[in-house]
Amino acid sequence: MNVKTFTALMFTCLFAAGQGPAWAAGPRVLSLSPCIDVILVEVADRDQIAALSHYARDPDSSTIAELARTFPMTFESAEEVMSFTPELVLASRHSAPATLNILRRVDIRTELFDEPLAVAESLAQVRRVAQLVGHPERGEVLVARIEAAIAAATPSESAPPVPAVIFQRNGFSPGTGTLLDELLRQTGFINVAARYGAEWGNIPLEELIAGPPAVLLAGEIRPHMPTWADRVLRHPALRRLEGRMTRASFPDRLLYCSGPVLIEAAATLAKARADVRPPP
Repeated sequence: MNVKTFTALMFTCLFAAGQGPAWAAGPRVLSLSPCIDVILVEVADRDQIAALSHYARDPDSSTIAELARTFPMTFESAEEVMSFTPELVLASRHSAPATLNILRRVDIRTELFDEPLAVAESLAQVRRVAQLVGHPERGEVLVARIEAAIAAATPSESAPPVPAVIFQRNGFSPGTGTLLDELLRQTGFINVAARYGAEWGNIPLEELIAGPPAVLLAGEIRPHMPTWADRVLRHPALRRLEGRMTRASFPDRLLYCSGPVLIEAAATLAKARADVRPPP
């Protein structure tokens, strides 16, 4: 039995069993990307969403973990995706190639999204998702919220920029040319990750201690289950920099996605900027 015959038979069985989809105003849509998940729940009708990616339920990396638990989820296999009978699948270019190839072969519409490298690209992505699910007006509302959040987090032009580094588990840091680099600049910081040789990579703790930034935007340590990757964030050498460097919280869940995540990210950076201690 070939793939198309299998899919047609599966759909027939679902409808015969009374489990076919109740079509909403827009297409029945499934997301394979955690960064599309966060947009989709904002712009689609709930009944349109067949499933979100399983990553959306992880509270360490997702800003919608609690909400995501109220939706079905998928682990991205083609058979599982097809069982949800979606009309449209939204995926990233990092999604499983085998799954994407099968979905195309059975004529399930699939839209691929790149990782935005600028705020403008992220806003365009929000508009695109909203358009695809049939609610472009909701995309405009969300774009307006994101723009307002960034504007509210932007300091006055007279405020001098503050040298800062985002420093996550294992010393991971986004450098220049990233969306977070732009957001740092818009919220009153200078991203000095390049000082330590980081673009998207790890900053050696020794180099950070030798020349600390004014602000360390550190990931959060999980209190009940610290991992080996957390050890750099708990290192006693960082505590000895108190007085020379302000440490502020920048949770991992704000690191990887944009769209509506930028609302919380901008507010978090604005608070960190306001809490900066003047040099001694």
